[in-house]
Amino acid sequence: MRLPLLLVLSFFALALSAQPNLELEVFASGFSSPVDIAHAGDSRLFIVEKAGRIRIIDGSGNTLPQPFLDIGPRVNSQASERGLLGLAFHPDYADNGFFFVNYTNNSGDTRISRFSVSAGNPDQADPNSELVLLEVDQPFNNHNAGDLNFGPDGYLYFGLGDGGAADDPGNRAQNRQTLLGKMLRIDVDNGDPYSIPEDNPFADDDFTLDEIWAIGLRNPWRFSFDRLTGGMWIADVGQNRWEEVNYQAPGSGGGQNYGWRCYEGPDAFNLGGCLPQSEYTFPVQSYSNTSSVGCSITGGFVYRGSQYPDMYSYYIYADYCSGRFWALAPDGQGGWENTEVANLDNIEFVTFGEDSQGELYVAAIGDGIIYRLTAPCNSPAAPAISGDEAVCGPDEPAVLAAAAAPAGYSYAWYRDGILVALGAQQNYEATEGGMYTVAFWANGPEGCNSLPSAGFEVVGADFPDMLIMVNGNGLSAPPGFSAYQWFLDGQPIDGATASAYTATENGAYTVQITDANGCTRVSESVMLVVNAIEEVGIEKLLLAPNPFREGFRAELSVLIPGEWHIWLATVDGTVAFRKKVSVEGSWSDWIDTAGLPAGNYLLGIERDGQKVVQRMVKL
Repeated sequence: MRLPLLLVLSFFALALSAQPNLELEVFASGFSSPVDIAHAGDSRLFIVEKAGRIRIIDGSGNTLPQPFLDIGPRVNSQASERGLLGLAFHPDYADNGFFFVNYTNNSGDTRISRFSVSAGNPDQADPNSELVLLEVDQPFNNHNAGDLNFGPDGYLYFGLGDGGAADDPGNRAQNRQTLLGKMLRIDVDNGDPYSIPEDNPFADDDFTLDEIWAIGLRNPWRFSFDRLTGGMWIADVGQNRWEEVNYQAPGSGGGQNYGWRCYEGPDAFNLGGCLPQSEYTFPVQSYSNTSSVGCSITGGFVYRGSQYPDMYSYYIYADYCSGRFWALAPDGQGGWENTEVANLDNIEFVTFGEDSQGELYVAAIGDGIIYRLTAPCNSPAAPAISGDEAVCGPDEPAVLAAAAAPAGYSYAWYRDGILVALGAQQNYEATEGGMYTVAFWANGPEGCNSLPSAGFEVVGADFPDMLIMVNGNGLSAPPGFSAYQWFLDGQPIDGATASAYTATENGAYTVQITDANGCTRVSESVMLVVNAIEEVGIEKLLLAPNPFREGFRAELSVLIPGEWHIWLATVDGTVAFRKKVSVEGSWSDWIDTAGLPAGNYLLGIERDGQKVVQRMVKL
């Protein structure tokens, strides 16, 4: 029988005041110092015990009597921050049977190892299958971090603390030649025993170790990936002022410097030898390290389950020392909202976990209990969503519409799982492509939020960077679009509606391209001259030198006396210099270009509206 531990909370305040109840429900008990929770893609939960064991809770909620893995003799768990600390199953575990652990070996050093499940028993691992991937010397017995997770890219990430003691005495978190105080990223499917992903941010930096994904962390005890968006959440344990939450947006290329020991949370800590403040990435949320608030952050997960709509899309985390819980999420306006959602008796909540369906759990090392996070309420059904299926740009949004909200409800709009608007707007103007959803949001403490709607995909315009190409007098645009229109000097050319066009007149050419959704783009302009110089009455034109140096000498011989215009234009047709000269037979002068920016220019000669570009010149 599962016993509910009711927590009446003021939950998810944001801009509105929905206040459901959150409950911690006893899910399983009897564990010895549980420190991590993981799943293998099925109904089981795997509980990591600090002394070196991994135990299984089956799909019926029963704890199996035999450990999945027991490597106690290899694990040094004597100090409070040492032991078997982390577990991650390979994304292809169902096929290859590989899982990875992070533990402190008998020398007190961090070891990252791969094990395999037994061939004949899915509830038993082979303790003799260990492949050591990496060992890292730990100078002190604390700040070992311990978590490891596969990212949405299939690579293995794991965090290491700064080596321990206090105040990072060796400044290891900022030292790019040590793995301590960092977030690491490796490819466990290639290499011997691993390789470096080619897009690791420092893979080509001789001054930084290749494995490093981010630097400047003190003790990232727990981190996680949002299973929907891929966003990365890192909870970094502070020194004695601040506990912090760091966030990497989906698609981040890594390379962040989170500041320790130069900064702790938002404040300067030890600025000796540090970079300007702008070089560091600061936390999206921090709380003070005090006896009443907390002293050691326990990072959690973004809730993406389907059972408890009120928790959906919130990053839930807690404090190990105080038993307080918080919910953190974007506020839909470019900022963040953080709400304290529980203040419990301290039973040392040490880790969160999620099951294969995205439901959340938390382990208390003090009482050996695994709790399930719940928020039961009577929520309305998810709304329907409809609207435009394409967005052409910021000035041509796709208009989306939600079903009418029940009395007492507003709307929460999401793009790719991230809150982008919260309020009374039943319609939303999408200026970017993506997968959009909307949920009913309770305006008062008595209501319950709904789950988001089914996803509605809005396709964004996708045009190549180069829209026009020139080959002699031939012009071409990228093939495969729905419609084309060519222009000369801003005017449409009759019948020029194919992807290619052959110029027959001098002037500035552009092309407008239309995609399958009706979105249009206009190319940059290019200047072309298709007539010979003799056709406009020029016998000879000489320029020297080229490239020019502060100017050039021009020599002009004409067949028809009169006034001529010499001009320079940028490649998009903008005239940057113009000079009028009277020529009877021949003319020569120095043209000063000292005030023009360096670059490529087109030189032109013009008489009576007829123009010829003699050549491309460079300043």
